[in-house]
Amino acid sequence: MADTADVARAEGLAAFPHGFLGRTGGVSTGVAASLNVGLGSGDDEAAVAENRRRAAQAIAPGARLVGVYQTHSATCVTVTEPWADDARPEADALVTDRPGLLLGVVTADCAPVLFADRTAGVVGAAHAGWKGALGGVTDAAVAAMVALGARPDRIAAAIGPTIAQASYEVDDAFCDRFLGHDPANAACFAPGRAAHWQFDLPAYLARRLVHAGIGAVERLGLDTYSQEARYFSFRRSTHRHEAAYGRQISAISLPLA
Repeated sequence: MADTADVARAEGLAAFPHGFLGRTGGVSTGVAASLNVGLGSGDDEAAVAENRRRAAQAIAPGARLVGVYQTHSATCVTVTEPWADDARPEADALVTDRPGLLLGVVTADCAPVLFADRTAGVVGAAHAGWKGALGGVTDAAVAAMVALGARPDRIAAAIGPTIAQASYEVDDAFCDRFLGHDPANAACFAPGRAAHWQFDLPAYLARRLVHAGIGAVERLGLDTYSQEARYFSFRRSTHRHEAAYGRQISAISLPLA
């Protein structure tokens, strides 16, 4: 593994300290090597703590990393002050208008979505797997940002490393859930083998964001499943019957004064 952190950034969020980190640049070993930031991954706690420190330093030196206990929900919390890792609220999105707070979500195939309204001085981060995406986690993040003074047409959103359509096979029942919500979601499914489909999660999220009135939506187009040297992947680890898997982090903050 490389010694430095792999940080992908979005053009639309260039005015804000932010980054979509990969798996390199950390101290973990084994299947979770090396920048595993998953607090519930079963990895050595000291290694995860060091990895999280390195991740925060790579994105926003001096800011305090704040995360949530992710449950694949559509719940968003507004952060006014940092909390301890063992006191994280259950949620899958978080927003703030306070400088010095680095909002982070962890993923391993689910989509990280980062948000910012430069005029209002409001940022947000969401963890969007299929369940949270369908449930409206990005809508909840946008609504919470609006409550802090943001406007949807001013918000820039970026969808980071996530499992790509070519790597995301689902069955008929999965597809039917989305079509039952909106028949137009058929555009996010491509035919696969018998009774199966290839689901485009980032395309679905982009559609939700546009429908929410977001002014600019950027897709980084990075596939966690196929890019093994760069990203952790739950599905890849499951297919290999590995005992554990790592998580990468994506985070954003307001610029420090």
